[in-house]
Amino acid sequence: MQASNVFKETIQQNLGPVVRFLDDPTVSEILINGPKEIFVERKGKLEKVSAEFPDEDALRAAVNSIAQSVGRRVTDDEPRLDARLPDGSRIAVVIPPCSRKGTTVSIRKFTNNKISFGDYIKLGAVTEDGARFLDICMFLGKNILVSGGTGSGKTTLLSLLCTRIPKGQRIIVIEDSSELQVDYEHVVMFETRMANSAGKGEVTIKDLLKSSLRLRPDRIIVGEVRSSEALELINAMNTGHKGCMGTVHANTPEDAIVRLEALAQGGDAKISEKALRSQVSSAIEVIVQVSRFADGSRKISHISEVLGFNPDGSYQLAPLFVIPKMTRKADGTLEGRLEPTGQIPSFMNEIIDNNLPFPQSKFLKTSTPAA
Repeated sequence: MQASNVFKETIQQNLGPVVRFLDDPTVSEILINGPKEIFVERKGKLEKVSAEFPDEDALRAAVNSIAQSVGRRVTDDEPRLDARLPDGSRIAVVIPPCSRKGTTVSIRKFTNNKISFGDYIKLGAVTEDGARFLDICMFLGKNILVSGGTGSGKTTLLSLLCTRIPKGQRIIVIEDSSELQVDYEHVVMFETRMANSAGKGEVTIKDLLKSSLRLRPDRIIVGEVRSSEALELINAMNTGHKGCMGTVHANTPEDAIVRLEALAQGGDAKISEKALRSQVSSAIEVIVQVSRFADGSRKISHISEVLGFNPDGSYQLAPLFVIPKMTRKADGTLEGRLEPTGQIPSFMNEIIDNNLPFPQSKFLKTSTPAA
């Protein structure tokens, strides 16, 4: 508690011009592009604000104090900072001369607001049938990859999916910085550690994945797959750990699985391209694409099944639900619904055998009236 109070005092003293945005629940991110240019994000939309720092020295002093409060530093030799603040928020900094407009700062605020699939449906992020199908995938223990761009809502969706894991399992969550809010009885949370000033003591997602396999996990959740740990996750999925999940930065389901393959190629194991593709296509069963649209809304735009790969080496994906088009309303918001494509999932028999209330008719393509 005392450390938390000290941190709050540090924020108050050094980030005075933006403190009110840190306290504003409608603001999700603060972007400082040098001392005289500050933007905030509200409901997915950026807006410039009048607040500013006196000069570059004042902004740099603020950054230095915050870095010291979390045991880090920003210097000419280390011109970048990426850290988690005590309240769970993330701060990223780049200083001159790398940043030509002055010290650049991004503070992505941590939110404690927990939402349910019911809330997710009310927000228009997914349809009832789409949510129910994802619920079924979680029940059946399908390995799921959540794909999306920065700020698209991947972490929110992954947290939601975790709440639908059947009871009685042991979940291990691995993240660079703890962001997932997993409301579950038996969950173990791991967080990576950066190297110290001497370049020692680093603990990576890959390291924690290797350790987690010896800690009797039922499901392994990786907050974001961004490096060679992809191969470890794929191996875990292919060795009996059903229902594993992770997120990747990609704009389409096709891009997501190709990116996962590219990340896995950076692993230690020497494996042929064909063998790697076979392992990737066997490991990942469902890809959920979440997108942030021009009006700031975030929606699930695709739910696709991975069926293997084609003779030409490309992955074979079957879109099960997609948003076919978005239309702009008079108020500027975009409207579009997740609709079935007519493709039946290969595990339909599993749904039937488990007496799950999701008939095959739910996958039939919605007929659209003629214009």
